[in-house]
Order: sequence, then C-alpha cells, then structure tokens
Amino acid sequence: MAFDWFERQASRLLKQSAEGDTVPTDDADARSILGMLESLGLVMIETGQATNDVEETLRAVAKVYSLDDARTVVLPTYVMLQSTTAGGEVRIESARPGGGRLDQTGAVETLIGRALRKEVTPAEAMAEVARIRTATPRFGAVAALLGHVILTVGFGMVINPTIQAIWVYAVLGFGVGLLVLLARRFPGLSSTVPVIAAFGVTLVTALLLVHVVGDAPLRIIAPPLVSFLPGLTLTIAAIELTNNQVIAGASRLVFGGAQLLLLTFGVFAATTLVGGLPTALPEPLLGQWAGLLGVALVAVGFTLFMSAPKGALVWIFLSLAVTYGAQALGAVAFGAGLSGFVGAVVVAPFTRLASHFRTSPPASVMSLACFWLLVPGALGFIGLSGAAQGGAASIQTLMTAGISVLSIALGAIVGISLSRDAGRLARLARRGVSRL
Repeated sequence: MAFDWFERQASRLLKQSAEGDTVPTDDADARSILGMLESLGLVMIETGQATNDVEETLRAVAKVYSLDDARTVVLPTYVMLQSTTAGGEVRIESARPGGGRLDQTGAVETLIGRALRKEVTPAEAMAEVARIRTATPRFGAVAALLGHVILTVGFGMVINPTIQAIWVYAVLGFGVGLLVLLARRFPGLSSTVPVIAAFGVTLVTALLLVHVVGDAPLRIIAPPLVSFLPGLTLTIAAIELTNNQVIAGASRLVFGGAQLLLLTFGVFAATTLVGGLPTALPEPLLGQWAGLLGVALVAVGFTLFMSAPKGALVWIFLSLAVTYGAQALGAVAFGAGLSGFVGAVVVAPFTRLASHFRTSPPASVMSLACFWLLVPGALGFIGLSGAAQGGAASIQTLMTAGISVLSIALGAIVGISLSRDAGRLARLARRGVSRL
C-alpha cells in the first residue's frame, strides 16, 4: 500500500514536470482553482454573458489549470461547481445584482484571456474580480445622465422620427435618466422605476406632446424607455434556448417578458387615466439619413451611459455602423422580420476581428452595443402596448418582434460559429506554414 502511494506521487510529480507544473498539487490548490472558477463565473453572469458561454469558458479555464474533473452548472443568477480533486467540494453561489457596465465587461474579458493563457494565479484572478466588482464608473452621474439623453435621441433618430420629435426625445430622456440614476442609488426601487417611467412618459406624451410631434404616440414613448427595454435579455434568452440551455433560457425569457409587462402596465395605466392615446396629424419624417446620424449618437450615448473603456468610442461606432448597414441590407433583401438575422451574423466576426487591433476594446464591449442597437425589445414594447389598447396592427408588430428576437439569436449563433471556424482555420494555416 505504501509503495503504491509513493508510486502514485512520483508519477504525479513526473507528470507535473513534463507539463510545466500545471497539475494541482493538493486539495488546497484544487480548491483555490475552484474558487477562481466560481468568481469568474459569477462576474461573467453579472456582466450579461449567456450561460452557455459561461459554462464553455469555465471548462476551458479549468482545463488550462488541469482541474479536468470540475463540473459546472450555470444559471442566470447562480453558479454551481464541484470537483473530486478538491475533496469533492461543492460550491453554490448567487450573482450580485447590478453590474454590466462596459468597463467591467471589458475588464472581465481581459482577465479571462489572461486566465486562458495561465498568466494569473487563482488568488490573483479572484483579487482582480473583486476589484472589477467594486470599481467606480469611468464617468460620473452627470455624464451618465447626458449619455442617456443622447442615447434616447439616437434611438429616436434610428426609427426615423419627425423633426419636432428630437427635442421631445431629449426632454423625456433627461427625465427618465434621472429615474435610472435614482434606481442605481436605491436598488430597492429598481422594480418600480420602469412602471413609473412608462406612466410618466405616456402621461406627458398624451396630454402635451403628441400633437406637437405629429407622430404615432408609441413611437414617441419607446425611445426614452430604451434603458428599460429588455432587448438584450430577450436575445440572450433565445440564444440560450437554441443552445439547449432550457432552464436558463426559459427563466430569462420570463424575466424579459415581465420587464415588458411592467412597462406596458405603466403605459396602460396612463392611457386609461387620460381616456386613450390621441392621434395627431402626421408630419413628414426626416428620412433615411436620420438613421445614420442616430447610429453616431447611440455610440456616444452608449459610451457615456454604460461607461465604456478608454478608446472604445470609435470602435463602438464602427461596430454599430457595420451592424446597422447589414441590418438595412437584410431589410431590403429579406424584409424587416429577418433583417435582424443579417445584422446579428456580422456582429461576432467583425468584433473579433476588430479586437485584434491594439487600440480596440474587447470584443464583448462592441458586441453588447450592437445587440442594443438591434432592439427587438422596442418592437415588443410597441406591439404589447398597442395590444393592451386593442390595436389589431400592434398584434402583427408583436409577432414581428418575436420573429426578430429569434432571428437575431440565430444570427448571433451563426456569426459566432463562423468566427470560431475562421479562427481554427487561421491557426491550422499558421501551423502548416510553420512546418514548411
């Protein structure tokens, strides 16, 4: 028995020497690696990553640190880990509310890249995660408020408004931005702020603004509420469902639907109070050029409101422009319902290619901005709000929104697959050239 034990230890030490000392030496090492995986998984969830991406990343990091028996289960708010090497320890931890700023997202992706190259120890990785979680935003409250105003105007421009609607978007975006900042300071109010914002915006629009703007009321109401619209949540839910992450995708889909219902309730309460949304004489729209200007404004507003890393503005704008252009071509070729598929297909290849440039932010920073621009949540909000008022045309809008969410998710999956396959082919080509 003693001989067998010494033989196993000698074999393990020889294996460590051959692999560059990558195997955990004891339970303590394995537990520290498990703790690192837990920290990385939680902070990835908090920055809005799909659960299938989190699981795949954690398995890759565990393999790099030779904790091959690590088992992972990731849900939208929980991470569960278990390892026999770590003495059979089971870790179950919930993610913290909040997070999701672009500077945090970029820092997390950078840290994961270092972990995949084994450039950090588990203790250093956990310390970096703690720093990322508690880091102050790059921009203060005033800049974030200005960013929300610009973001609102930008999204309003993307949907081709009337010229009178621009200043209205700015005013409403300022009011809703104040509520968003208040919810950040007092998290207990976060569940009620969407209802209050939707109620206030609808009430002001119905009583004062709709006749001034000369546009459909719901097209005035939707852009100021963009920070509450669950377009990204619904898209990630669809991605998870198409990747067989049934529990995660279904729960996230319910959560996104609940967010839409909260906003719709605010609209419905306000319209009930004033006796319905009035209609106004239509005014001429700005034209297709408004969308191009809107993309630039969205890039600036997104950078300020979501606290993007330094040097990210130009790359965010380029990513948004490429996505918007692809979506516009898709609308011409396949119709509005499938335009999101074409737009989403180009996101992953372009952002991964752009991330190789020295001045660019991580790919996830650019891709998150792109998925915000695709905004299936705005279509769903308009359709659901109109359906609550008995509008037949809005039912068609709601169905289009559902198709858009699915098409965007499928486009994202295709784009990710294409970029990964291209990366594998490039690595194989480099290996082939090096052997010549």
